[in-house]
Amino acid sequence: MKLWGGRFTKSTDGFTDHFHSSISFDQRMYQQDIQGSIAHAAMLGKQGIIPAKDAELIQKTLKEILADIEAGTITFDEKAEDIHMNIETILISRIGDVGKRLHTGRSRNDQVALDIRMYIKEEIIHMQSLLKELMQTLNSLAQEHLDTIMPGYTHLQRAQPITLAHHLLAYLEMFKRDNERLSDTYKRTNVMPLGSGALASTTYPLDREWVAQELGFSKITQNSLDGVSDRDFCLELLSDLSILMMHLSRFCEEIILWSSHEFRFIELDDGYSTGSSIMPQKKNPDMAELIRGKTGRVYGYLMGLLTTMKGLPLAYNKDMQEDKEGVFAAIDTVKMCLPVFTAMLATMTVRKDAMYQATKGGFTNATDAADWLVNQGVPFRDAHAIIGQLVLYCIEHNTSLDDLSLEEYQKISPVFNETVYDAIRVEKCVDARNVIGGPSRSSMKQLIAKNKEYLQ
Repeated sequence: MKLWGGRFTKSTDGFTDHFHSSISFDQRMYQQDIQGSIAHAAMLGKQGIIPAKDAELIQKTLKEILADIEAGTITFDEKAEDIHMNIETILISRIGDVGKRLHTGRSRNDQVALDIRMYIKEEIIHMQSLLKELMQTLNSLAQEHLDTIMPGYTHLQRAQPITLAHHLLAYLEMFKRDNERLSDTYKRTNVMPLGSGALASTTYPLDREWVAQELGFSKITQNSLDGVSDRDFCLELLSDLSILMMHLSRFCEEIILWSSHEFRFIELDDGYSTGSSIMPQKKNPDMAELIRGKTGRVYGYLMGLLTTMKGLPLAYNKDMQEDKEGVFAAIDTVKMCLPVFTAMLATMTVRKDAMYQATKGGFTNATDAADWLVNQGVPFRDAHAIIGQLVLYCIEHNTSLDDLSLEEYQKISPVFNETVYDAIRVEKCVDARNVIGGPSRSSMKQLIAKNKEYLQ
């Protein structure tokens, strides 16, 4: 008979057991479940709710069960439904009636809410460590490429010259925000629901604050209905991970473009590329494509849980069992993508010459030519129109602003003189942009130093 089977006259259908069971996926929370039960048992003994000797035996046996699970000598039973009932069933099988005292003053509703919060807290710390490795790699690459000039783009059209350091550190800013979002989610996850019971707390004199301290929570939930029915922290995590994957995906899209023959800005290491079964010349950026593809999967988990939660009345509903698979899968996906992406970046070869040559086409120095006119006293709108005419002239004559003669410049505007040529050198265009946030060498060095501080 199931532990909850007192009011039932027959067993559940065999297929229902399979349909109803969550042990296939929630077994990964066995450590958190046992840690929570140990703290709960200790509190029950401390408060005199159960005999102290029983509390001690329960704690001792739970630690033995934990060791046996980690040694691989325990097989979970689908008929016991979930990780909570499995562990409690094993406990009772070992110490009999004493084990039946463990569930005093709690429900599976607050138990599972506790377990998933503990699990997510640990996983956030792990993901942040992986994110830190990626940010350190980006900062180191930026240090190497302070002088690697490349075109910046808008609308995927060459726009203005920047450096690879500037481009890489733009993504580092995104990942810093991801890291901070995860820290914020950690704060809201770090609230202990145990003691909420099924929905209305309990008549037993629990010391919730003591248990929270034992389990490393910063505070406890303030409403038992909310304590068992809240999954905002899961939604918040899935939102954080969706945004993080979006940033990885955007970067992957650029890696894919840059590694193409059309760009030839980079070459990926053989360890992070694949070949074709039919075309011997191919070197495909499959790791970047897979990360880009897996982003949609994480978005799906977020939308799935939002949809699950949107119509649920208070308090707990079985629908909420659907929270874990998506959360677990999203965490697994991010933990798989981050180290692959970091290693792919760290090992790629940058083709500095190709990047530099690309800045020579597409009139990336046109804005600087207009700025030069402004510095000669020409209103910006007039300067914009003059340079637009020069660009059209260059297109019609298959030349560039750098290669025009002074006579050709002066046909459009007599304001031009020899100093315009220095102003439109791509190196000058980059280094003149020394405002905070700009691509100049001095701006980038300051930002790299700030990032080192942040990452410490």
